[in-house]
Amino acid sequence: MTKTESIVSKYVDKLILPSDPLAPMWNKENEVFEKNPKWNYIDNCMITAILMLYDLTGDQKLLDYSKKFINTYVAEDGSIPSLNYADYNLDNINGAKNLFTLWRITDEERYRLGFERFWTEQLVRHPRLDCGSFWHKGIYPDQIWLDGSYMALPFLIQYGTLHKSRGIVDDAIRQLWDMRRILRDPHTGLFHHGYDDTNTMCWADRITGLSPEFWLRSNGWMCAALADCCELLPESELLKTELSDLIADMSKYCMKDGMLLQLPARPKLKNNYPETSGSLLFAYAALKAVRLGICGDDMRKAGQLTFETVTEKYIDDSGDIPVLKNICLMGGLGGENNRDGSAEYYLSEKIVENDAKGIAPFIMAYTELKRLS
Repeated sequence: MTKTESIVSKYVDKLILPSDPLAPMWNKENEVFEKNPKWNYIDNCMITAILMLYDLTGDQKLLDYSKKFINTYVAEDGSIPSLNYADYNLDNINGAKNLFTLWRITDEERYRLGFERFWTEQLVRHPRLDCGSFWHKGIYPDQIWLDGSYMALPFLIQYGTLHKSRGIVDDAIRQLWDMRRILRDPHTGLFHHGYDDTNTMCWADRITGLSPEFWLRSNGWMCAALADCCELLPESELLKTELSDLIADMSKYCMKDGMLLQLPARPKLKNNYPETSGSLLFAYAALKAVRLGICGDDMRKAGQLTFETVTEKYIDDSGDIPVLKNICLMGGLGGENNRDGSAEYYLSEKIVENDAKGIAPFIMAYTELKRLS
């Protein structure tokens, strides 16, 4: 067993499978802010990774745990008591992808009813900007956040494909391209974290409506979203172009060891640091793009170097449970704390260990590396 395989095995056996679905050991936001358990995107990132590992290995205990976890939150009629669809929160859609996967594997009606509810109760009614893109959340009107690309748009493609609705699929493709059109900086190729259509938020440029910085994990979410969408729609040349361009542009900001900084375009900024969750999302997307034939060997080497550096330098494997370091706990714009999107803001967010936002991309990238080899 290689070191990487040992780390993944330990995470599965010592951290993931022993976790109570109502108090998972990997959800550091719940721990730090003492939140009550509810349906959330963080836990569903981990379930996504576990299901990818199940697809690779066929290990029944991974599927059994995924079902146990999801069934804790999703009733037999597909309802989710801890969720309010009228929050119009794109983060909540992330778990709908897992419902789709579990339904495909098990044919259990609970999961089909669950993802259908996300469509009928939220996405059909989800408010949009004038350009047609979803608001990120009901509490953030007229705003696009890059994170929403990963949370919602691959599911939109899955749902549209299942129901043979070209309009739904095209909606997702158009929203992804709108993110490029609106949020992409032509000089760096990187994407701004957010856009305010009213140009009035505390973080928004008064002319462009864009947030000021390029936050690594939001660019990582976009990379992963495009990689997943390209796998779902292998015929889309538009998505292939967008993915290959973003991976190539992000790779320019990789340091010699393959790591990317919390603020990738600000290498000389004091206290800027190599951030693991966003680096791993880049590695995952790059390796998947190579497997799909979208990128060549240069991106395989880039993705593999990033993954190997995280494994060697940022995971402490000396104890029973490996410890993945340098994970930015969270990042956002506006809200109760008036987050201004400045470099100082992103560097002030708490850095944690063993959060699902880092462990899940690690396992996801691992599965892609195994598929390539």
